[in-house]
Amino acid sequence: MRRFAHRSAAFVLPGRRAGRVLSAAALAGCAPNAQSVTAPNGPAAERLLELSWILFAMGGAVFALVVVLLLYAIFRRHRPPLPPSAAADRRATRWIVIGGVAFPGVVLSAFFPYVLRVQRATQRPPEDAALTIEVRGYRWWWEVRYFSDDGQPAFETANEIRIPVGQPVRVRLTSADVIHSFWVPRLQGKLDMIPGRVNETWIQADAPGVYRGQCAEYCGHQHAKMALLVVAEPPDAFAAWHARQLRPAAEPSDPLSARGRSIFLGSGCAACHTIRGTQAAGTLGPDLTHVGGRLTLAAATVANTPDHLGAWIVDPQRIKPGSLMPATPLAPADLSALIHYLTMLE
Repeated sequence: MRRFAHRSAAFVLPGRRAGRVLSAAALAGCAPNAQSVTAPNGPAAERLLELSWILFAMGGAVFALVVVLLLYAIFRRHRPPLPPSAAADRRATRWIVIGGVAFPGVVLSAFFPYVLRVQRATQRPPEDAALTIEVRGYRWWWEVRYFSDDGQPAFETANEIRIPVGQPVRVRLTSADVIHSFWVPRLQGKLDMIPGRVNETWIQADAPGVYRGQCAEYCGHQHAKMALLVVAEPPDAFAAWHARQLRPAAEPSDPLSARGRSIFLGSGCAACHTIRGTQAAGTLGPDLTHVGGRLTLAAATVANTPDHLGAWIVDPQRIKPGSLMPATPLAPADLSALIHYLTMLE
């Protein structure tokens, strides 16, 4: 009995683990900004979902037909085998050609023009795009550059794209190191970001919200934590945000923030990061001119809170192992001043 109980427990435990894994996966899909292709919120994603359902229906119909034929072959009354003949061989060959080559060829040929129309509609940016942005992939974060109406760069931000609701936005994609892939499932399909090449796509959100995106091409150690957020706002709110981004960083408003700026400029941070309106002009890391107004840190790895910001400055490897950002050990008082300064940069 003890041996039987031991074996039963051995079978129950893996089942419980599998249940926990499946439950966690199901709950993850309930997140408000989950990466779900089945919950589109933009015209491009809706067309892609429509195409997916049609392909699924076609595949399901073919599968059902194959199952019916298989069951018929299994359960039909078996007859004595007939002697081989040339006529029987020709009939068998005819059915193979019709069922295995001609029929799929006709179906796919009839469906191909529709696929081309969907591809053209979802990948070619509209001529009336409200604005143009460029997203450049780095290991493992995203540089986002906004352009003015005359095509000149206006400002840069990182790991977060803000767009006006209901308006198409042209997105130019490239990479600074390895191949990445831009994918915001609820707004658009995937498109590769290739070093030395610029690919173009577009996004549009039909409702305000935060839409999570992800690098969809394995790019190294922290590929899984290379995410970005697309924040869709009403046009008035977006215009106000855009105007704030055009301005340089706010001047320190109190002695603690002034001390924090001095620490930023003197501790090595300025060698990698830019803060417009100061001497900091580094280009190795994200532009931090308005970092205090961003929702997350480290490419959507953690929320942008003072505690997370301090932990990221002091020991980035603990939050994102393999990150190229070096640790910056600071005395507690200096770290508090630096955090105070960066959080006021909204």
